[in-house]
Amino acid sequence: MKKLHFLIVLNSAFLIFNSFCFAQNRNVDSLLTLIKTDKPDTSKVNHLCVLTQEYGSIGAYEEGLNFGMSALELAEKLDFKKGISAASNSIGNFYLGQANYPRALSYYLKALKLNEEINNKSKIACQLGNIGLVYQSESDYSKALEYFFRALEMAEKLGDKKGMAVHLANIGIVYWNQLNYPKALNYNFKALHMAEELGEKQLQANTLSNIGIVYNSSRDFSKALDYYFRTLQMAVDLGDKQLQAIDNCNIGTLYLSIGKFKKAEDYLKRSVIMNEGVGANDYLSSSEEALAQLYDSTGQYKLALIHYKKSIALKDTIFSQENKKQLVRKEMNYEFDKKEAITKAENEKQQAVAEEKNHKQKIVTGAVTGGLLLVIFFAGFIFRSLRITRKQKQIIEIKNTETEHQKKIIEEANKDITDSIRYAKRIQDALMGEKVHVSMHLPEHFILFMPKDIVSGDFHWGFEKQGYWYFAAVDCTGHGVPGAVMSMLGISFLNDIVSAEGSPSPAEILNRLRDKVVKELRQTGEAGGSKDGMDISLCRLELPSPNGEGVGLRLQWAGANNALNLIRNGQFKEVKADKQPIGYHPEMRPFTNNEMQLQKGDSIYIYSDGYADQFGGPNGKKFKYKQLEDLITTNNHLPMNDQKEILKKGFIDWKGSLEQIDDVCVFGVRI
Repeated sequence: MKKLHFLIVLNSAFLIFNSFCFAQNRNVDSLLTLIKTDKPDTSKVNHLCVLTQEYGSIGAYEEGLNFGMSALELAEKLDFKKGISAASNSIGNFYLGQANYPRALSYYLKALKLNEEINNKSKIACQLGNIGLVYQSESDYSKALEYFFRALEMAEKLGDKKGMAVHLANIGIVYWNQLNYPKALNYNFKALHMAEELGEKQLQANTLSNIGIVYNSSRDFSKALDYYFRTLQMAVDLGDKQLQAIDNCNIGTLYLSIGKFKKAEDYLKRSVIMNEGVGANDYLSSSEEALAQLYDSTGQYKLALIHYKKSIALKDTIFSQENKKQLVRKEMNYEFDKKEAITKAENEKQQAVAEEKNHKQKIVTGAVTGGLLLVIFFAGFIFRSLRITRKQKQIIEIKNTETEHQKKIIEEANKDITDSIRYAKRIQDALMGEKVHVSMHLPEHFILFMPKDIVSGDFHWGFEKQGYWYFAAVDCTGHGVPGAVMSMLGISFLNDIVSAEGSPSPAEILNRLRDKVVKELRQTGEAGGSKDGMDISLCRLELPSPNGEGVGLRLQWAGANNALNLIRNGQFKEVKADKQPIGYHPEMRPFTNNEMQLQKGDSIYIYSDGYADQFGGPNGKKFKYKQLEDLITTNNHLPMNDQKEILKKGFIDWKGSLEQIDDVCVFGVRI
């Protein structure tokens, strides 16, 4: 069994802490002592920024973030723009390292604006590059390229060759993410040559690793190994144990992918040992996962299970929701304490002003008392009116303050919830697998995937095993967060079923999947019980033989409520599904396994119901399956990518200004 391996990319994104280039043996205690004796001036801001950078260089992110916030607060109080910029950049670095991209972007933009005001061009170039890294991390590659090219242009004008090399390498990584391997190599080689001219050994090592990964992705394994070994030698010379661990893992996964299992085991074991030594749990998890796949491929299932469990345990540690909650609570407490201190100081100031006014008023009243009784009467009346007005004003101000405070709490809570959902989307996308992996096995095809919300109840799935490629379009109960939870269970169940021995037919897979759903969700059919489940269209396609003949000419298929469409010589045919879901059903029958002999030029389509059920058009009605089938048949002669764009545009045009009502997943394959 072959599965997609995680290639660990050591790119110039790890240079975002470029201000953390101080020696790691700096005495933190002496800096803390110095700050205690500092006056609250610009020198203290600078010392706080240095301490922030020092904590960043040793990986103490929580302490570093707290001191960065202190530096920013003092710099803003002093209107010290250079200090505000430096602190904001450091805080942005910490948030980027914690994958809190909205906050990272906010602080980077703040630093960029200040540097533009003071015309600090070198810092502007740095900020543009950091903003590009945020967009790259969020997979917004067009935005990332825009900012990286702006940063590169400014570095060229300044003659900053090191900055140019960093930006060139980052551009190369974006092109690698976009599967444009020639451009990825071009920009990484430019970065490498510049790093060699400058004698920047660390940057050379990182760029060599990037080039090896690009060659690996383009399946030029001999060149990939050459650059991996060059990287490894340089990492040893530099004493960079983290890079050594990462490169050992990359070499091991490459050997695994080409079937050299003994060499793969040697390098992957070295990677595990070195990652344990440096405490890099994220990379250690990838190494353990690769070892699990190695032992699974060589039939050593007990060892495969041991390393798989280790990988999962490490991932649970890394992505622990409790850790995330603790971080959010600490940030909220810090913000609350800060706002409370400001509010208290403002109230004390207002109270002092009010007391001074009352004192003056008494003096005036005493003077008036010596005059006419009529004047005293009017003075008393006016004084009473002023007190009533002041109280009314204070009540209004208190209510306004409370309303604003509640509004900020709600906005912050909504933002944290949205951030959590976006993080869940990253996990869901990773579980569904990269489209590159699908493209390596399937003939010409497309996947149109349009979630209604950030996360989706629909999902597409693929798995290669023993000469077959399994793929499916699945529609889970619900959408948004509930649907996404069900989809993650579905992906996990499908992987478990197909990972077992043998090559099960689609009908056998659906039978086992239904059993798992009913058992794990404790479905009994009783009122008030779980009714969650999924509809699915599942195919098993023949993969190429060693001589490249007979690609995909035999297909087995089974469906739960969702059909399969076949178009041959322009003629549309529907293969109907069993009218029962994956989940509890009053009359649960074994699913039907359909087998068909395909011909060159045949096209098959599987999809969820989201496209056909969408309301829109001139009368606000459903699109319906008949209209979808006609649209597919009419454009079947076009390349698959063109069909995808036509389907996507047709959906958007039909929906118009109406809300999307469900997730959409359409899978098309041409033999």
